[in-house]
Amino acid sequence: MTGRERIVDAHHHVWDLSVRDQDWITGDELAPLRRNFTLADLEPEARAAGVRATVLVQTVTVAAETPEFLALAHDNDLVAGVVGWCDLTAPDVADTLARLRELPGGDRLVGIRHQVQGETDPGWLLRPEVLRGLRAVADAGLVYDLVVQARQLPATVQAAALLPELAFVLDHAGKPPVAAGELRPWADDIRALAARPNTVCKLSGLVTEADVRSWTVHGLRPYADTVLDAFGPDRLMFGSDWPVCRLAATYEEVLDTARTLTDALTGDERAQVLATTAERVYGL
Repeated sequence: MTGRERIVDAHHHVWDLSVRDQDWITGDELAPLRRNFTLADLEPEARAAGVRATVLVQTVTVAAETPEFLALAHDNDLVAGVVGWCDLTAPDVADTLARLRELPGGDRLVGIRHQVQGETDPGWLLRPEVLRGLRAVADAGLVYDLVVQARQLPATVQAAALLPELAFVLDHAGKPPVAAGELRPWADDIRALAARPNTVCKLSGLVTEADVRSWTVHGLRPYADTVLDAFGPDRLMFGSDWPVCRLAATYEEVLDTARTLTDALTGDERAQVLATTAERVYGL
């Protein structure tokens, strides 16, 4: 089956600690990530798993990272899209996006993301200056990736309602409390977000929201079933979250888990989750 499937990995990262620090990698639990992870590391694993294309996603709120990622995409045909970063609160967001588009690899810019999960204000997305920046993202024909904690989901619902012209892509299923075994209020907020037609969800990051040492597919299934039911396969996309996933699983294990979690779908429906939703939403 693997050889016939088209796989798009809609969410992975790379970093080089000699270029800049990843200041979020702290503590013993994240220590395995405190090393360089490059496209040269990813490519053999991804291609061996049958991945045809990937989306490279920002990791830090540093403007220089996005041009670097675009250059990587320009030089490597595995990376079909880049979700970068820019300061959404700056008055010149539109100009910044236009300049990024003119860079080598600028045609691979498909979206923007900010580390909303690190903002102390649960309503950060609803600030007037942020909404202005999000409108510029929409005007540029880009999507907006949402990396939020479960407690921040209500604000994402409001933002999606205020900006129907912008496609919002929820990373890591909104970081549900898998390790705690809790579904609500996360599941209620997921359904409220999915009720907005301009929202999409990534089936990604679940293995690291669980206990990284003892997670099981059975334990992940209620969360996967919730997003499948809420968004449907045409608004759900697979992402490995490599190399963060390596805290809990290999690349192949993450992909096999996604296959198992979607085993009740038809072949066409699973093709949407594994490839065509990402291709359509990101315009790959």
